[in-house]
Amino acid sequence: MKKRKRIEPLNAHLKNDLGMKQNISYGIESMTMQTAVAIYMSNIQKILKFKG
Repeated sequence: MKKRKRIEPLNAHLKNDLGMKQNISYGIESMTMQTAVAIYMSNIQKILKFKG
């Protein structure tokens, strides 16, 4: 339960803000790519937030 409390806000951010609610195209490869891009964008947002 302790791990889940840390992971759920990240999942909610990915789903609500970065378009992970619905897959854009079909297949496991496209879902993998969409997930990678969403995580990359999340990291870029964090970097920009810390830089100012």
